[in-house]
Amino acid sequence: MKHRPRKRFSQNFLIDTQVIDRIVESIGPGAGDLIIEVGPGREALTRPLAASGADVIVVEIDRDLAAALQHGGRYTVHELDALKADFGAMACGRPYRLVGNLPYNISTPLLFHVLSQSPPPLDMHFMLQKEVVERLAAQPGGKDYGRLTVMCRNLCDVIPLFDVDAGAFDPAPRVESAVVRLLPRPEPLVSAQLAHALERVVRQAFSMRRKILRNSLNSLLDATAIETAGVDPAGRPEQLSFEGFAALAAAFAAQPVENR
Repeated sequence: MKHRPRKRFSQNFLIDTQVIDRIVESIGPGAGDLIIEVGPGREALTRPLAASGADVIVVEIDRDLAAALQHGGRYTVHELDALKADFGAMACGRPYRLVGNLPYNISTPLLFHVLSQSPPPLDMHFMLQKEVVERLAAQPGGKDYGRLTVMCRNLCDVIPLFDVDAGAFDPAPRVESAVVRLLPRPEPLVSAQLAHALERVVRQAFSMRRKILRNSLNSLLDATAIETAGVDPAGRPEQLSFEGFAALAAAFAAQPVENR
């Protein structure tokens, strides 16, 4: 019996063979690769990935789907929530690649869950909501540029690949989708010592994105400190480059502890 999509897991199964072929071609799996797939569903991507000669590990939260995958015996199956998965431990020290047609309700937290682990995957290929891909890849000055953009840029390069119509899924989602390639950096652009400061500054700035930085950041940095960091206090957060946010994070972290 064909598995019916379950709303509680936000399941939208990929069924368009042309889209499947294009995703697999973009991933470029090869013999000897270790690929971990999140949410294999009905194996639309899993089968061609394994056929390439890659070693495939799947992470599936739906126990019925996980049982079917186990019964097939073609892959290593982990029945668990991907948000709780230790992907490096699954890989047993081998470099690994991560792929998935992700439920849109977990895509952003899963992305940062993966990027917080050490070592991160060699690369990631995800099907995401198109709006999320646009935010990940946004440049300063546009409405899509925000906290997600800046925090992700610290950890990886973002390469949008192509859009996918709703008709490629069963059931068809109510949002547009897109495939993206993410390349984790060997080291974040901002040092580990400044990571918390960057998070504080970026969160505060974009919580009041219509205000100029002098006003949105006044609880963290005064106008003089902002200007000393090389940033215009009259600028708005969506206009500020990653380098500008990094400079503000350094200025915030340099303040006496009682001021932070």
